[in-house]
Amino acid sequence: MKFFHCLTSLFNLLLILAGILNYVLLAVDPKGNKVNTYLGAILILVAFLNAAIEFYQAQKSAAVLQSFLNLMPQQCYVVRDGKSVQIPASDLVLGDVVFARMGDKIPADIMIFACTDMKVDNSSLTGETDPQDRSPINDQKNPLEARNLAFNGSLVINGEGYGLVIRTGDNTVLGQIAGLTAGEDSGKSPLTREIDDFVKIIASIAITTAIVFFLIGYFAVYRDQAGGISSTLNFAIGVFVAWVPEGLPATVTMLLTIAAKRMATQNVLVKDLTGVETLGAITLLATDKTGTLTRNQMTVTNIWSSNNMYSAFRSAANAGAPFDASSPGIPEVLSISALCSRAKFDRTDVPISERQVVGDATESGLTRFAAANIANFDELSDLYPKVFEVPFNSENKWAMTIHRKDHANGTYTLLMKGAPERILRLCSTILINNEAIPLTAEHSKAYDEMYTLMASKGHRVLAFAQLLLPGSQYPDGHVFDKEKKNYPTTELCFVGLISLEDPPKHGVREAIGRCRSAGIRVMMVTGDHPLTAEAIGRKINLVLSDTKEMVAKQRGCSVDEVGDNEYNAIVIHGEQIDSLSEQDWDLIFSKPEIIFARTSPKHKLQIVKHAQALGHIVGVTGDGVNDSPALKKADLGIAMNISGSDVSKDAASMILLDDNFASTVRGIEEGRLIFTNLKKSIQYTITHSMPEVIPNLLYVIASIPLPISAMLILVIDLGFELLISLTFAWDKPETKSGLMKLPPRKPVTPASIERRRRMALRALPPVVDAESGEEVQPSFMARFHHDFMAMFTGVYWREKFESTEDEVLVDAGLLSWAYLEIGIIETIGALVTFFVVLYKEGGVTPAMAVQMQKNGDFTTDDDNSEPAKLLAKAQSSFYLGIMIMQLFNLFACKCRYRLPFGMYMFSNVRTFIGVALGCALGFFIVYCPGLPVVFKTSNDTAFVYLLIPFAFGVFILFYATLRTLILRKIRPTALNEEIIGLNMVPTMKTMFSRTKSIQPSTKD
Repeated sequence: MKFFHCLTSLFNLLLILAGILNYVLLAVDPKGNKVNTYLGAILILVAFLNAAIEFYQAQKSAAVLQSFLNLMPQQCYVVRDGKSVQIPASDLVLGDVVFARMGDKIPADIMIFACTDMKVDNSSLTGETDPQDRSPINDQKNPLEARNLAFNGSLVINGEGYGLVIRTGDNTVLGQIAGLTAGEDSGKSPLTREIDDFVKIIASIAITTAIVFFLIGYFAVYRDQAGGISSTLNFAIGVFVAWVPEGLPATVTMLLTIAAKRMATQNVLVKDLTGVETLGAITLLATDKTGTLTRNQMTVTNIWSSNNMYSAFRSAANAGAPFDASSPGIPEVLSISALCSRAKFDRTDVPISERQVVGDATESGLTRFAAANIANFDELSDLYPKVFEVPFNSENKWAMTIHRKDHANGTYTLLMKGAPERILRLCSTILINNEAIPLTAEHSKAYDEMYTLMASKGHRVLAFAQLLLPGSQYPDGHVFDKEKKNYPTTELCFVGLISLEDPPKHGVREAIGRCRSAGIRVMMVTGDHPLTAEAIGRKINLVLSDTKEMVAKQRGCSVDEVGDNEYNAIVIHGEQIDSLSEQDWDLIFSKPEIIFARTSPKHKLQIVKHAQALGHIVGVTGDGVNDSPALKKADLGIAMNISGSDVSKDAASMILLDDNFASTVRGIEEGRLIFTNLKKSIQYTITHSMPEVIPNLLYVIASIPLPISAMLILVIDLGFELLISLTFAWDKPETKSGLMKLPPRKPVTPASIERRRRMALRALPPVVDAESGEEVQPSFMARFHHDFMAMFTGVYWREKFESTEDEVLVDAGLLSWAYLEIGIIETIGALVTFFVVLYKEGGVTPAMAVQMQKNGDFTTDDDNSEPAKLLAKAQSSFYLGIMIMQLFNLFACKCRYRLPFGMYMFSNVRTFIGVALGCALGFFIVYCPGLPVVFKTSNDTAFVYLLIPFAFGVFILFYATLRTLILRKIRPTALNEEIIGLNMVPTMKTMFSRTKSIQPSTKD
């Protein structure tokens, strides 16, 4: 069925129709049209080849639902009949009691009623980086944040618990996401729509011209002649074939394939070929935060101890003194980070930088930081063995361990880390310059300032404390008991604070900066907290302006007093999305800097739909299951390869192999380049249509001998033209930075939004089914009637000729070049060559040629007759003349902004390889012995006649130069203005210079 759909695309139908017409002609006149056997077979073969290529591309991305099934746990433990039994997860029913422990996947949506230190990883569903505590008690309103709910497909990473099954299968959160994903379709890409529009124009012209001139030719010329119907049909087919660029689908597909392979070397894997160009056309890029913009790896950034702030990275300007592991208080912070932790390295026989950490994200970050700064890290657990532990829990908000670590007053040392406000309450002293002194109000004030500073950056902040247990109370051999609570939890010594963040990936800041310079709006859509999202956004160029709240604070007024035009940045909480009106959405998307936080998969889908409704070409990046509906609905879904789930990869059209957001910018630049090159290639390719069509029309109207046969037309389209047009794929940008300084080719402006809404109001609305209440799209005939009647209204034509800023693949300028300018010049040059050969080789003037054509001298079946040989020479010169003039047109089409001279003409070596191969094929068709029998050419054609098209080719370059100079004056190229405040300093480059010395275990 899919192959049939590809085969019945408009372009392939045109080719099949042309092929069938040739066989009809063969049936009408089997003796005189044997060449049509080859022509019909080739046309139909090309149609099937195009369909096969389209079918192969469509089959590459059809496994979305299967990838959801891979997330489903196959087996689970359930309590039935008073026993714990293992059953297939698919057999679960509502009300079952499920037991899940560390390492298990939750088999259904369950409500926790009993658990022990249970934590789950919801990152693939909600985007939350950190493990989420589970508890029978809930204090959250949002179901996705409820502490007593665990969702299907999420992983238990700590503890264990019992839960009651409340949803199964499609009703679970995972099932609903799968339903959203399966029910969405991004529709046709911008490139596909534009090619379809172009094919419709060409098809209409070709069919109309063929029918009209068939009727004119038959009734005005051939009706009274023998074999008149055959001759007229042969002419009509020639006109039809001349209009249809048979090599265009192959050219487009191959150019996109070459570009896709080039992008693969830059770590961008394209699943859908049209996605190559779509990436270059996007106007809005909606990106997830965790794993996409950030590294999904908690990293220590700042340390505060002994009233001193230290920066873990040299590049963190104004964030404290450079880190020094020997500074007062720092050894204690490192010791607590290493020992008061459940995180462990997976192995110890390789360097620390090559190890993986087993544990939650926060403890993993602390462990890596400690390992990088403690020389004997691997021996710590043996030097200071753990004798007692109280794991972190949601009630205490702290974790505590006791180690055999000798000190002046005893044997044991208590270490604690946790929520700063909880830890501070348990402390009575503070460590200042390696001495524990009483904790005063001044110390608390300094603590508050540092805590606020760290938290305001969106960092996670942890506090550290210790207590040197006196030997008189806790002698050697003392047994600590959790139930007896024979251990202290007060009068501790406050050691310091550590802030951790999920840092931006290398190159993200520059990537977003380049996107903004290119006129592409970048917005963040994440499940994280709004403050965290905004803090990251301000680090990576995503947010430069003030929000409404910031403006109100600066002015000292309420938020409601701030006008909508007084701020350019906006942060939207997911809870607001469901209540947003159309006016609210318009206001949000009118802002250049947008962040959506605490969003669900449904919210992400809504955001994409509303952006598309405004005319945005939307790209979405993401790596989680929760991103898959938006990835599939977007015009271009971009998934992460390393951190991405199988679901997101299957739903996306493009995959970043290195998980680096910066690769997206390289893809955008490549997409813009391939669009430019594709446009140049089409401009070059269709130019030869006029020297093919006009001679066929003159063949009927003026009764001149046929200058070029349908077979030679096909040889042009699928021969040297195809080889030469492919060389455009390797053309470089005409300017070094021009492509990323130009605005998007379909910019979204207030005028474009208003125009789009006007058109939507006049579109035929869907019909509501009376029984089901579902919307049903109008039938094809209803849409055709509606569109046909619209053509008779003034509004329709006003909108057709309304000036817009959009740049389309085939525009008026390109058509003018191909059909009215260079096409006419080539037609004149080829006809001059044709008649010069007739005169020089046979003494036949144009008037004599017309008379001989009317007498039937050139239409004889005898290929060895003198008129037939003369016509073969003239047709061969006409064919080669088109090829030579197209070579000059090739270089004229390569420049849109430059003049067709200079070193840029030599920047693509493959151009000259293509020219050599194309010319070899062109001359091979004419001069190879035996081929003239098939193509009706002559290998006696003299080379001297080719100087005529050569002269016309030089004139084409002169005309192109003059045209470019005039257009530069009329329509100068406008580049995007510089963005104030745009910081293009590398995100992590300078940071790594410090990381290599103090954090060898941290990887990008």
